[in-house]
Amino acid sequence: MSGEAAESFGFSDDDLAGHPTVYAPGTFAGKVVVVSGGAGGIGKATAWLFARLGAHVIVAGRSEGKIADVVDRITAHGLSCSGATVDIREPDSVAAFCDRVWQERGHVDVLVNSAGGQFPQPAIDFSVKGWNAVINTNLNGTWFMMQAAARKWRDAGTPGSIVNIVVVTTHGLYGVAHSVAARAGVIGLTRSVAVEWAPLGIRVNCVAPGAIETEGWKVYTQEARNTYPRSNPMMRAGDAWDIAEASVYLSAPSGKYITGELLTVDGGSQLWGETWTTGKPDYFKGPD
Repeated sequence: MSGEAAESFGFSDDDLAGHPTVYAPGTFAGKVVVVSGGAGGIGKATAWLFARLGAHVIVAGRSEGKIADVVDRITAHGLSCSGATVDIREPDSVAAFCDRVWQERGHVDVLVNSAGGQFPQPAIDFSVKGWNAVINTNLNGTWFMMQAAARKWRDAGTPGSIVNIVVVTTHGLYGVAHSVAARAGVIGLTRSVAVEWAPLGIRVNCVAPGAIETEGWKVYTQEARNTYPRSNPMMRAGDAWDIAEASVYLSAPSGKYITGELLTVDGGSQLWGETWTTGKPDYFKGPD
């Protein structure tokens, strides 16, 4: 994991190419998997893992350059991967993306919604623009991708699986209230449409990461980062591979009887612990 330099976070591509996995190499042979937000962090680890398990992976996102870099690195290892740009905040962009992917590949079996973003800030200081930016990406964007994929599966009469990457919304995550609100909406959507879409053979689940070390940690202060390994009873941070393998578990035959579920991967922090992305206020630190 982090090793080359003091400010290096997460896995390198070499790590992702060879990191051990419990899954068999051909688990997703012949399958097509779309990973939104696949150019970095959890999304990139997820793309690597599905590709290593035999899937053709489509890395989706807004940055053509970042997507191309991930695709080049994955295909250099003899794995099947391609990229496509999409702005998940725009329904027309999402619809065009799905039309293009289904036309080029013939089918899609799994959609992992990993795209999203937020910035740490006390909620009382959120601007309208900042609030809307997070809600539009994390809630609306995820929904647009979910609905567009479901319509493709319905129209083709084929089953599908959706995994939404969210956050732990029930306890102990502070400083990103806009993201908590958006992801809580995604969890609610997931539980509702899991019932509505069951007759279509579409399973919909969520994975909620706790403190996961990725390059995204750079947006948080050193003070905040120093507390993350002690934010849960296991007294350590998780990594992107933990979330990638959870996504595979829900998408593979291992998850064939699971829908509408929230799989929390947080070292137990929802039971004991707290994560302050903006640093813990003195008020809550107690007496010296």
